[in-house]
Amino acid sequence: MRRWRALLLAATVALAPAGTPAIAQQAMINAGAWSAYKAKFLDATGRIIDNGNGNISHSEGQGYGLLLAYLAASPADFEQIWYFTRTELLLRDDGLAVWKWDPNVKPHVTDTNNASDGDMLIAYALALAGTAWKREDYILAASRMAQALLAKTVVRSEGRTLLMPGTDGFAAADRDDGPVVNPSYWVYEAIPVMAALAPSDDWKTLSEDGVALLSTMQFGPRRLPAEWVSLHAKPQPAKGFDAEFAYNAIRIPLYLVRGGVTDKALLNRLRQGMSQDGVLATIDLTTGRPKTLLSDPGYRIVNDVVACVVDGTKLPVSALQFAPTLYYPSTLQLLGLAYIGEKHPECL
Repeated sequence: MRRWRALLLAATVALAPAGTPAIAQQAMINAGAWSAYKAKFLDATGRIIDNGNGNISHSEGQGYGLLLAYLAASPADFEQIWYFTRTELLLRDDGLAVWKWDPNVKPHVTDTNNASDGDMLIAYALALAGTAWKREDYILAASRMAQALLAKTVVRSEGRTLLMPGTDGFAAADRDDGPVVNPSYWVYEAIPVMAALAPSDDWKTLSEDGVALLSTMQFGPRRLPAEWVSLHAKPQPAKGFDAEFAYNAIRIPLYLVRGGVTDKALLNRLRQGMSQDGVLATIDLTTGRPKTLLSDPGYRIVNDVVACVVDGTKLPVSALQFAPTLYYPSTLQLLGLAYIGEKHPECL
């Protein structure tokens, strides 16, 4: 166990862009904002409620909840969220979590496939908390998940290292247009910590190839990535999915900057493509037309963070005022504020 702690200390100290110092931790999310988030989305059992999606819970939400509890320096809340996660979602025999828990059906889990971004977020948060709070059980659980991710979802295909969105249904053997990836599943800030937990050179190439793939995913007049992309030949929107830049893709620029990727050309292309008259939107990639305008400050903060990193632009007052609405944009807003507060306080 000392080996894991030493590896994690080295990785988390080196992980400057994450905004999550592993030693002498201080809260990166203020107590008031975290209390408001908890009151809206965290129930007594420890599940994070996606109130924009039928009040389900999922591995992504549990991972976000764990990460936010860590950033808020709240071990009790972290343990509450982790209890639900390990008892209700860690049901598979390979160390990964089932992706969805639905309060409206019984049994609550009807699809046992995983979601690799959720698994990575859970393992990442466990690693950070375990290192900061000297919880060896968290570090051990994180290492098991990272090893399972490496074994089951990190694959080589046509010279690239890819993150399969789940263990089932996305590989070349599963689909005529496979492999299919979701570029918003690359949690760049977490990948160096995964490499400390489950040492392999594949993690570094996974990160590099994820960024490189974004440069090839320039679909339609707005030159944006699709949410689901076939890599069977040249990258193209995957069959059976809408060809759109959708809700999950909104977080890609935030993941890039939090992970230390500050390629101005890439960030500006994404920022411009996903905006309509200054407001974020989901985009029909075929026509370039907006589908849904996203005026919530939690969505808008993604471009606010990019503007800070690229141009030094201060965040607008609306981005600084946290009033939780829906689970997903509220989560993005806290992640954005935590990052700016730690890495770019000049933008506040």
